[in-house]
This record gives sequence, C-alpha cells and structure tokens, in this order.
Amino acid sequence: MPSTAASGKAEAAAALGAALGTTAELSDRALAVAKAELREDRSTREQALQQFRDWIAKNQDLQNCRTDASFLLRFLRVKKFSLPMAQQTLLKYLNMRQTFEHLIFDLDPSIPSVDALITSGYLFASPIRDAKGRRVIIALGGKMDPSRFTNVDMAKVHCITYETLMDDEENQVMGFTHFADLEGLSPSCVTMWSPTEFAHCLRWGEQSLPMRHKEVHFLNLPTPLKYVYDFARNRFSQKIRSRFLIHSTRDALHKHLDKKCLPREYGGDMPMAQMIDLWKEEIASKQKRIMSLDDMKLLSDQGIVTRKTTNPAGSTCTGVSTITGSFRRLEVD
Repeated sequence: MPSTAASGKAEAAAALGAALGTTAELSDRALAVAKAELREDRSTREQALQQFRDWIAKNQDLQNCRTDASFLLRFLRVKKFSLPMAQQTLLKYLNMRQTFEHLIFDLDPSIPSVDALITSGYLFASPIRDAKGRRVIIALGGKMDPSRFTNVDMAKVHCITYETLMDDEENQVMGFTHFADLEGLSPSCVTMWSPTEFAHCLRWGEQSLPMRHKEVHFLNLPTPLKYVYDFARNRFSQKIRSRFLIHSTRDALHKHLDKKCLPREYGGDMPMAQMIDLWKEEIASKQKRIMSLDDMKLLSDQGIVTRKTTNPAGSTCTGVSTITGSFRRLEVD
C-alpha cells in the first residue's frame, strides 16, 4: 500500500500536470519548473500555441513549417512564452539553417564520417540527468582528429546532438548542462574554421537555437589554446558567459557537477562506451524527425528584426507592430 505522503505527492503532481495541459509526460520536477520559471499553464500554453499556428499559417515567408506542439514549444519555452520573441527565434532558426545549409542540412547520423565521430565519443549526451534534472552534453576535444574529420562532420554531429535533445519536452523545460574536456585538443582544429565563420556559428547558435544553456564546464584547458577560448567566450552574451566555469582538476569539477551523470572514466558509474551506445540508439529513434527539418523553408528574411532594423523616425524597431501577440515580462533564467 502506498503511503499517505506518497499518494498526496502523486495527486499533487497529477493536478499540476492537468493544470499545465501538457502533451508530453513531464516529471514532477519539470512540471514545477515549467510553472515557476516559465509561467506555463494550460491557458497560456493553449493560447500561445493557437496564436503561433495562426501566425505561421498567415506568414507567406514560411513554407512547410512544422506546427506540432513539441516543435513550437521549444521556441515558446526558451522565450518564456513571449510570443513575439518565440516567433523571431523561429525565423532566426530557419534563417540560420539555410545560411549554413552545408553544415546543418542532411543531418544523417549514418554518414560514415559522422557515425565515426559520434562513436569516438567526441560529443554525446549522458543518459543520466544531473542533480538539477538536466541532460548533460559531454564533449571530448581530444577525440576530434583533423586528419580524419572535417568541420562539416563536426557541425553535423553538434546539430544532430542538439536537435535530438530539443525534441524532448523535458529537456525544453529543464535546460542543459555542458561539460567539455579539452585535453588533447589539437591546435589544428582551430584552422578548420575561418575566424568569421567560427564567430558567426557561435553567435547565431546562441540567438537561433531554442536551448536553455544553464551551466558550461571546462576541464583541462590547454594554455596554448587559451586565446581560442577567450575568442569563443566573447562571442556569447554576458548571461551565457557568466555560466562558464574552468576546472583544473576532476575533484574541482565534481564540486560543481555531480559524478553520477559522468562516464566511469570521469568518476561516474556507467562506462563511456555504454553511454555512447545508448546515445546512438536515442539519435536513431529521432532520425526521421530530424531529417524532415530540411523540408521547412524561409522564403524571405524580411520579417527578422535586428538591431539595424529601424522605423521611419530612425529609432530602433522592437517588432511589436509587425508581430502578433503581446510581450510577457522576461526574467533572466
């Protein structure tokens, strides 16, 4: 027989889930975060989804845009249900995909070089969430061999990883923790990208990918590559930069990131090879949905509001007059 306390907790979770009107089964923790941090409830959710779909249907710049709840909610949640900002992020996301089509289209994990890079352990997500309920994205710089892989392989692996994770509504709510071990990272990796393309990918990625980046941990930063770290860090917003932490030892890392979500090789319980196998299964389960992203088209970028967009009087345009919906007050997440 379940305890009275357990029954009460289950009933409370069920009531909260009903109030939120979720289409996916979220954990108790995610339900609470959605309500407290994203101000997500049934009314807000249903109204925002309907207005988002109506806007997409009327927007002549969009073609074959997905309108399922899971896809649209990734944009609404990252902008805390500010509909105008979610719409702008969708436009920027599609624009980024087309601008970097050679890097982002055809995200097929069965491409031999892409599969080999994933199998090597260069980038994968731990199947074990951290103490805060977030998926942990693990990057091992030493696995990136410039003599075997190209920057296109690298970009596709990153995009496959992010798209797979964003397709999970629990992740949309809880956000992500990043961990990168840079030991063995070859300086040759730097020359795989032009400074301009590298900077654009970083800046556009933050502005256009609907992901809540909560913590970013680095281990074993090589001194000769410190200038690359500084260059990359400065491409991000102050909010993201404030979440960067560099650790000199694993013990220091473990004070901020619990060991259980890391591979056994980094103090956890599950061997890295097993984590990678599970990750490849997860990618395979999402492959068809990820590949179908190529069907979406942005016919014109005229609807994207930038800092250079001005109204006739010369003042900066906020986009309120050109985008349906109303702003909700934003808070730093």
